[in-house]
Amino acid sequence: MNGAQRERRQRGRTQRVLRAILGTLARILPVMFGVVVAVFFLLRMVPGDPAAMILGERATPASLAALRQQLGLDLPLWQQFIDFLARVVTQFDTGDSLVSGVSTRELVFQRAPVSLGIVALAVALAILIAVPLALTAARRVDGWADHLVRILPAAGMGMPLFWIGLLLIILFAVQLRWFPVGGVGSGPGEPIRSLFLPALAVALGLAPPLIRSLRAQLVEVFDADFVTTLRAARVSERRILFGHVLRNAAVPSLTLLSVNTAYLIGGTLVVEKVFGINGLGTLLFQSIGSRDFPVVQGVALYCAVLVVLVTTLAGLLSGLLDPRLRVAAPVPRNQGSPQ
Repeated sequence: MNGAQRERRQRGRTQRVLRAILGTLARILPVMFGVVVAVFFLLRMVPGDPAAMILGERATPASLAALRQQLGLDLPLWQQFIDFLARVVTQFDTGDSLVSGVSTRELVFQRAPVSLGIVALAVALAILIAVPLALTAARRVDGWADHLVRILPAAGMGMPLFWIGLLLIILFAVQLRWFPVGGVGSGPGEPIRSLFLPALAVALGLAPPLIRSLRAQLVEVFDADFVTTLRAARVSERRILFGHVLRNAAVPSLTLLSVNTAYLIGGTLVVEKVFGINGLGTLLFQSIGSRDFPVVQGVALYCAVLVVLVTTLAGLLSGLLDPRLRVAAPVPRNQGSPQ
C-alpha cells in the first residue's frame, strides 16, 4: 500500500467517524428536546402551588403573590419555558431549588453517585444471574433444568420491585443479618455492602427478560451451521462457547438491556425509597411532594440523558460484537478502478 492509498483510507475512516458522530447527535438532540418539553409542561399540569407548599397554610395572599413573583411563577407559561430552555442549553441546569435555593445540578451531582452505584451493581448482578441460567437451559433444551429456568423468570416478572426489596430486607438483613437494613455505610467496603441488596432487588426484576432473550438466542446459535462446522473441525467446546456462541447470542440481549434502561433507572429510584437510601430517588420523591419543579425537572432530565447515553453505548457495543450491524460506508466510484 503506497502513501496515497494510506492517506485515502485514513481520510475515509475520519469521514465515517464524523458521519457516525453527526448521525448520533441527529438522533439524540430531538429526543432530548422532546424530553425537555414533556418534563416542563407535564409538571405544570400537576395540581398544587409551589408557593403555598413553601409558605404553608398560614400564608397570606400578599406573601403568596410576593413569593410567586420572586420565583418567576407569575410569568406567562411560554416565558417560563423560554427561561427554562435557555438555562438548560447555556448552563445545563434546570434552575435553583424552590425550597433550598441550591442549584439543581449541584443537588443531582451530590446524590447521583449512590444511584449510579446501584445501577452499575444491578447490571452486573443481572448479567451474573442471567448468563449461567440461560446457558444451562440452552444446553438442556426441554429438560428439567430448562423448564425450571423458564418458570423462574415468569415468577420474577410478576413481583413488583418494592415487594422484592422488602423480602430481601426480611431475609438477608433482619433474619440473617448479612447486610444493613437501610442507608449507606461509610467504612471500608461498607458502601458496596449497603448497596448490594437494593441492587439485587433491581437485578431480580431485570434478569427475567434477559434470561428469556439469551436462552432463545443461545438455542438458535447452538443449532447454527457454523457451530456444527466448528465441532466437525474439532474446535474445543470452550472456544466455541466463549469465542463464537456467546458473542453472537449477546447482541439481541444487549439491545434488550439498553431498552430496559428506563425500567432499570426507574426501579432504582423506587428501591432507594424502600431501603432508605439518600439518592436521586429520595430527592425526586421529596421534590414531588413539595412541588419543587426545578429539581423534579432536573432529575427527570438527567435520567433521560443517562438513558440516551446508555442506549447509544449499547448500539456501539453491538456494532463491535457483530460487524454486520456496522453501517457500511459508500464506496467511491473511482475507488479500485484502473488508473
